[in-house]
Amino acid sequence: MGEVVPFTLMVIMEGCTIGLTILAKTAITGGMSPFVFVVYTNAIGSLLLLPLSFIFHRERTEQSLLTFPLLVRIFFLGLTGIAVSQNLAFVGLSDSSPIVVCAMGLLIPSLSFLLSIIPRTTRLDWRNSSSQAKLMGTLISITGAVVVELYKGPFIRKSSYFYAHQLKVIPKLFVFYSAPDNWILGGILLAAASLSVAMWNVIQLGTVKQYPQVMKVVSFYSLAGTIQCLVFSLIMERDLNAWKLKLNLELLLIVVTGVFGSIIRSNVHLAWSRMKGPFYVPMFKPFGIVFATFFGVSFFTNSLHYGSVIGTLITGMGYYAVMWGQIREEELRKERDVERTDDTSDQIKTPLLQEQEEAQV
Repeated sequence: MGEVVPFTLMVIMEGCTIGLTILAKTAITGGMSPFVFVVYTNAIGSLLLLPLSFIFHRERTEQSLLTFPLLVRIFFLGLTGIAVSQNLAFVGLSDSSPIVVCAMGLLIPSLSFLLSIIPRTTRLDWRNSSSQAKLMGTLISITGAVVVELYKGPFIRKSSYFYAHQLKVIPKLFVFYSAPDNWILGGILLAAASLSVAMWNVIQLGTVKQYPQVMKVVSFYSLAGTIQCLVFSLIMERDLNAWKLKLNLELLLIVVTGVFGSIIRSNVHLAWSRMKGPFYVPMFKPFGIVFATFFGVSFFTNSLHYGSVIGTLITGMGYYAVMWGQIREEELRKERDVERTDDTSDQIKTPLLQEQEEAQV
């Protein structure tokens, strides 16, 4: 049960994430502003996270979030992790499909690896198997993303819009379609969103080391990101009617997405990361490909092409190669730490033995 429960919950989390992505695509295609959607979902998440973070972290600490360096980090965490990434993601989603979202999301480890090389936080050793795996995985992931972008291939199944358009009937239920289909633009925006998330990963890593109370950091940068989204959305979406909420399925979608993303998914990921290690949660990311393909075929959502599925699978192979390299690098680091500890203990023991021998003489 110790293995089955985490595995099952992680698969369910990925399925729910893709399901909500499909529903968000449906709502946006139906006329809902993606900028408004991002603001409201993050506002709900911030209102829930802020009080919960102080309940979760009841212990007192000498560190304060009111220091200027941490406030700067929180500002950029909100900017990269919420304001830029989510707005780009949902606008890109409106011009593409959930399977393209999966493909571009799988680029995040590769982009994080490339970004870590620039400030030299990661050392490249060409003779090291971990470095070789990360480099090869990065190249494979980028190749897969290019295939998704430039090659659609024949249909696996055409969307219901394709048939309804010929009959001059516009379907309503679980159907979305971008007309005209700005596939390449949508993919570029989603890739830019992944780059923003990769930057967020780099900033977050240093922030958590300085301030280990993770829930407080998350709640504060969520609040900062919500404010940034509001400012940006007021510029992009000036139609006041778009901000009016009604008691309908769109409001339910906003509430469910806000609660699921900020409370349920984040806490499940945090719990399993602490129990299973930092690489357990990312290993389930490619499961989204399976759910996106299944939902796409089952509910006749967007047109599903062989090129999209093949390219996404190639990107998934590169994703796992990069993850293997990261895991291998962590194992080597632990082995070096153990060797250093053993060397230190030997150095301590040697003088003690010499002292005992001198005392006996």
